Amino acid sequence: MGSITAELAPTASLIVIDPNGRRSRVEIAPLPFKIGRQADNHVILRDSRASRVHAQIVRTGGEYVIEDADSRHGVYVNGKRVESHVLHTSDRIEFGFPDSYQLIFALDGAELSRLMDQFGAHEKTGHASVAPSAGGGAGGNLAKLRAILEVARSLQAGFSLQDVLNSVVDAALAITGAERGFLLLRKNAELETRVARNRGGATLPESDLRVPRRVIKRALEQRRELLSMNFDPQGTGEFKPELSVMDLELRSVISVPLVRISKLRGDSTSLVSAAEETVGVLYMDSRLAAADLAGGNRELLQTLAIEASTILDHARLLDEERIKQKIEEELDVARMIQQSLMPRSLPTDGWFRACGSSVPSHQVGGDYFDVIPSGPDAWTAVVADVSGKGVSSALLASLLQGAFLAVSHSDSALHKRLEHINVFLNERTAGEKYATVFYCALERGGRLHYVNAGHCAPLIVRPDGGLESLSATGMPVGLIEHAEFEVQEVVLRSGDKIVIYTDGVTEAQNLQAEFFGRHRLRQVVAEHRTDSCREMHDAVQSAIAAFTESAPQADDITLVVIEYRGV
Repeated sequence: MGSITAELAPTASLIVIDPNGRRSRVEIAPLPFKIGRQADNHVILRDSRASRVHAQIVRTGGEYVIEDADSRHGVYVNGKRVESHVLHTSDRIEFGFPDSYQLIFALDGAELSRLMDQFGAHEKTGHASVAPSAGGGAGGNLAKLRAILEVARSLQAGFSLQDVLNSVVDAALAITGAERGFLLLRKNAELETRVARNRGGATLPESDLRVPRRVIKRALEQRRELLSMNFDPQGTGEFKPELSVMDLELRSVISVPLVRISKLRGDSTSLVSAAEETVGVLYMDSRLAAADLAGGNRELLQTLAIEASTILDHARLLDEERIKQKIEEELDVARMIQQSLMPRSLPTDGWFRACGSSVPSHQVGGDYFDVIPSGPDAWTAVVADVSGKGVSSALLASLLQGAFLAVSHSDSALHKRLEHINVFLNERTAGEKYATVFYCALERGGRLHYVNAGHCAPLIVRPDGGLESLSATGMPVGLIEHAEFEVQEVVLRSGDKIVIYTDGVTEAQNLQAEFFGRHRLRQVVAEHRTDSCREMHDAVQSAIAAFTESAPQADDITLVVIEYRGV
């Protein structure tokens, strides 16, 4: 038996939850399995607070053990700091700092493997009980063992959930000697049949379940432990009075709840007790012979039910993971489309030069910028920041971009264009979403017309070190229907630059939750006042990256630097 168990030693996985809540599943292989910040780890923690190699998972005596690799902040399992800890299914692993990675340990078939060892020991000492209908002696024990082994193999081979559940029912029938087995899962407030089989493995019609589902459900909610009933020929039964044993033609009934597993402190587990946490029921009955729950059969069946509950919970996590993965794939496509709408190239020589970038905090962002020629002697530029985060803000940013592309840039009536866009946006969002916008037009002679609709005040950086702010001249676009946008004017000299940014720049946070701030921005641009627009842009980006390190950001970071090289 030892060799069989070794061959089927269950594999284990980690469900990796990143700081943004995205989940992925990683098999724990090869061993030792290393976790940390360094690129050659098997799970990479993209967090500067993590140690290069923070922890490792090894296999000792058939069990998975997580070990602290002399990390700076420690390893925590279920909220308790550990140096070395034997892992059990659903253990939560953290690394000593908030808002970072969490790992959930998942071990399929662990209890079945343990029971296979225990059952083998019973078989050698002759203590294992045998259901009369399953055959006596070693042959009956081997039949049960083969059934349990089949469940373990199904898990190991990665069979479909339906195949594994079929194996669970087959194993339960082999253990008890019952004739028919049904696995019912809770769907909303009802029970839905997922498996209906007889002891020979043939599929049964749902109508073969003669006991009303409401009766099973009531028994399930009232009695949490394994429920078994063996009837005598004149028994009155435990169902409704109008349903006698003769009507049901049953001799034995076994009902085992499938419940969620709750982790307690340390290594222990327990079944949660709330009725709504019941995920389903494993039901078996016999018409001819009484089912056998003597000896170790009861423990085998109860553990099989726990294993089925774990399988269903893992399947739920995998389904959630697949759904999230699909959403992320769709968001990746949306991000590529959104990025393709940004300017592909910006002027790098002549009297007007520009450099810009937008880094979304999520897959898609709510910031938008564009630089557009409005004739041989003028350029317009726009930077917008849509309120909120996520897909809705990204869609609105794209809508805003289309609106700006649709208006004419051939005249200097900036306020009229913004008024049209404001009405356009307000009609479609009813004021529930809005955007701050900086919109400007620069002429070859150096005259800059601009409207600042509630946006962060851009900076004019003079080569002599002078700094000027272009403060707000109106409220955000889309907020109210009849808004007015005042146009201001300033004259640029050759070498002057305009630094336009969203609040994701000044509100970029480091690991200590400090803001990058306007003061640091002014300091960086002042130090690079004589550099080109690209050099200034890159210097600001580098300063933000050095300040934030690897801390996740809550807002998009958009930066545009315009350089005037006129007469």
